[in-house]
Amino acid sequence: MHSKFHGWVRLLGLAGLAFASAVFGQAARTYPDKPVRVIVGYSPGGLPDTIARLIGQKLSERWSQQFVVENKPGANGILGAEFVAKAAPDGYTLLMTDNSTHAILPFLFTKLPYDADRDLIPVSLTARAPLFLAVHPSVKANSFQELIALVKASPGKYSYGSSGIGSTHHLCMAYLGASLNLDMVHVPYKGTGQSVPALVGGQVPMVLSGYPTLAAHAKEGRVKLLAINSLKRSELAPDVPAIAETISGFDFAPTFGLFTPAGTPRGIIVKIGADVAQAVKLPDVVERMKNLGIDPIGASGDEWAKLLKSDAERYSKAVKISGAKVE
Repeated sequence: MHSKFHGWVRLLGLAGLAFASAVFGQAARTYPDKPVRVIVGYSPGGLPDTIARLIGQKLSERWSQQFVVENKPGANGILGAEFVAKAAPDGYTLLMTDNSTHAILPFLFTKLPYDADRDLIPVSLTARAPLFLAVHPSVKANSFQELIALVKASPGKYSYGSSGIGSTHHLCMAYLGASLNLDMVHVPYKGTGQSVPALVGGQVPMVLSGYPTLAAHAKEGRVKLLAINSLKRSELAPDVPAIAETISGFDFAPTFGLFTPAGTPRGIIVKIGADVAQAVKLPDVVERMKNLGIDPIGASGDEWAKLLKSDAERYSKAVKISGAKVE
C-alpha cells in the first residue's frame, strides 16, 4: 500500500511537470501576441536606448508586434531595473541595460529595492561598447606608455573626468591607477555630455568615453585617443592599443543586453534570446552598430549570466579601490 501511494505521488508529479512543460511550450509558441515593453533606465540617446531601438525595430518586424521602448531614467538605472524586477513575469516587460545592474550597483549601494541576481534573469548579451581613453592635446603624451610615464613622474598632478562617482568610467580609471601605481585625481561629471566638452575645453586632461562622442574631436585634433578599455583593439581605431596589452586581462568595456523578471517561462526567454541573436547578425544592424562603436554579440542569457559573475568579481574590486559608496 505504501509503495502504491508513492507510485501515485510520483505519477502525479510527472503529470504536473508534463502539464507545466506543455503550458510553457505553448506560451513560447504563441509569444508575443501583444506589444512588448522594453524599459531603459537611462535617458534617450544613450547606448542602452540606442541598442534597444535598433533591436526593437527588427524584433517588431520579425514578431509582427510592437516593441515599445520606454525610458525611465534615474538613480543610475535603478528606477528602470526596479520597475522590471517587480513586473509580471510573462515576457511582455523587459529591461535593456548595461552590466552595471549586476556588476556595479550591488557593490556601490548599501541597499537596493530589488535583488539583481534573484529578481532579474539575463535573456540576451546583445552588444559591447568599449571606451576610449582620450587626452587633451596639451598633455605631452602621444602614446599610452608615454602617458603612464608622465603621470608617474608627477603624482597627483593629472586628473581624469568620469560620468559620475561609481560609473564604469570612474571604476575603470581607479582600477587602472591601482594596477600601475598611478596617482590621479578623479573629477566626476554628470555623464559624458559634460565630461567630453570639459576635455575638449581643457578643463580636465583625461576622459574615458565611447567612440561616437570622441571621433569627430579626434579627427580635428582636439583630443588624442591613447588606449581602449577592452581586451582587443577596435576596428574603428586599430592603431589605438588595448589597455590589456599593458595590464593582462584588463577589460572594463561595458556590455548591454536584455533581462526579464524572475519566473518568466524558460521557453520565452530562449525565444527572445535566439531572435535577438538573429537580429544583431543582420548586415544593416551590424553596420549601424559598428559606426557607433558598438560590437554586436547576440549571446544567450546563460552565457551572459556567466560573464556577469566574472564582471562582478572585477568591478567589486574596483569599487573597493575607488572608495565609492552610496547610501
